[in-house]
Amino acid sequence: MPRQSKILPPDHPAYTEAIDAMRRYREARDTGAAAIEVERLRLIAESLFQAVTDYQMRAFGRGGGTTH
Repeated sequence: MPRQSKILPPDHPAYTEAIDAMRRYREARDTGAAAIEVERLRLIAESLFQAVTDYQMRAFGRGGGTTH
């Protein structure tokens, strides 16, 4: 029985959520939203992309650190 890959496909919800967060951040930045709101959205987007990247690196056997 083949082992199922733990690598996330491009259409995985984790990717789409990160992309949507980046879109919300850029939209807020480009429309002149309050600086605190733009920063909040940037941090959310950055965090989601970092989580996907960390997961993928571990799936490829190259991640370090601890998981929470």
